Amino acid sequence: MKRYLSTIILILFCLLSMNLSAQQGGIESLRQTGKAFASVAQKVSPSVVYIQVETVRERAPNNEYSPFGDDLFRRFFGPRFPGAPRQQQKPRRHRSVGQGSGFVFSHDKGLFSNKAYVMTNNHVVEGADRITVKFKNGHEFSAEIKGSDPKSDIAVLEIVADDLPALSLGDSNKLDVGEWVLAFGNPFGLSHTMTAGIVSAKGRTSLGISDYEDFIQTDAAINPGNSGGPLVNLDGEVVGINTAIFSRSGGYMGVGFAIPINMAKGIANQLLDKGEVTRGFLGIMIQPLTPELAESFGTKYQKGILVAEVSENSPADRAGLKQGDLIFKLDGKNVGNVGDFRNRISLTSPGSKVGLEIIRNGKPKAIEVTVGELSEQSAAGSNTKTTEELGLTVQTLDKELAESFGTNTTQGVVVTNVSPGSIAAMAGIDAGTVITQVNRNPVTNAGEFEERINEGRSQRQVLLLVMKGGMSRFVVLRW
Repeated sequence: MKRYLSTIILILFCLLSMNLSAQQGGIESLRQTGKAFASVAQKVSPSVVYIQVETVRERAPNNEYSPFGDDLFRRFFGPRFPGAPRQQQKPRRHRSVGQGSGFVFSHDKGLFSNKAYVMTNNHVVEGADRITVKFKNGHEFSAEIKGSDPKSDIAVLEIVADDLPALSLGDSNKLDVGEWVLAFGNPFGLSHTMTAGIVSAKGRTSLGISDYEDFIQTDAAINPGNSGGPLVNLDGEVVGINTAIFSRSGGYMGVGFAIPINMAKGIANQLLDKGEVTRGFLGIMIQPLTPELAESFGTKYQKGILVAEVSENSPADRAGLKQGDLIFKLDGKNVGNVGDFRNRISLTSPGSKVGLEIIRNGKPKAIEVTVGELSEQSAAGSNTKTTEELGLTVQTLDKELAESFGTNTTQGVVVTNVSPGSIAAMAGIDAGTVITQVNRNPVTNAGEFEERINEGRSQRQVLLLVMKGGMSRFVVLRW
């Protein structure tokens, strides 16, 4: 009996020891994780800047006018009469202050000079009259915009200073979902803050944040003021630029978006080297390939895109690409979606050759295309326009499109794609809907549609006259 009792006591002692050891091991693991985060913070923080932006605008005076003329009004009623017009006031200057984040990065132009460069978001510094950057050590510098690209929301600032610590730029293509990332910035003006999280998803597009989207989604807390700050991996390398949040309240809700550093680096280098961004151009209108479309084109469904239109005499037209072609690979890599394909082409240098693997009439085919340069004329001349705020893409309506969408009219533009969850989708607008008026003005092509939308952008709402199934209705969209 004593032998069994001793055995039981020994077993209990061993289990207790194992439990204590496991607890100590777990605590030690957490301690090591905390030390890893602290090490990254020490490495990254000296290169992160708080950006203060000052903007001065003139406000129109609140003058009131008499329909009978000021002199006549004062003669009969006197200057103190309640309805007497006020004396003319001069425009008043209004000063507003904004904030954001950024980080110092290295570039050849700054290696042998007294200049340093800061990468940030374009929306942080757009329209600024005065920009001040502040480092964690308390040093402040005046900065000027060296270059900006609203379409990708990237801007580069120049500082007259040397020996500033620059962050290493990583490879965002190697970033995996589930990997630890740290976001640095100045949320709500709380300077030099770090938050931790994981990569929730990659390749987020069609969010309506910028023209060219390929966002990294993260649950690392990103709040107003974080914009432009670096998203780094555990090696302290920048893998993204914190740009936007998804929020119903204006604060953090677990979903943040960052521009991949590979895209941002290419844009920033062009801004510094050439002062502008040059984008590749094929001259095609593309749309997502759905299972229904794949079946109708006689092929099994797989990720890819459908060529809806080929512009005449464009690079794609000269290479032999045709309407109805299904594109599955670009330079040997799978095409994920419309946004992925568009971004990859836009970042390709004009004059370069790219290989497309397509299916035409159910048969595979390889086509080589020499990429052209996207210009304002080529963009404006397109028969297709995408409006990110509304979440829809329209195309100039012609006889063939009218027949394919089953509508009797050929006047207006036809919706060819609607982003899921967009305000257009929530209003019941879908592919095949014809838009004939914007804000009571008729539209005859995609260019006019874009112009009318731009005219009403300041009101953040638009009145559309739409037609579907032979029935017309007015729709108000607000954003």
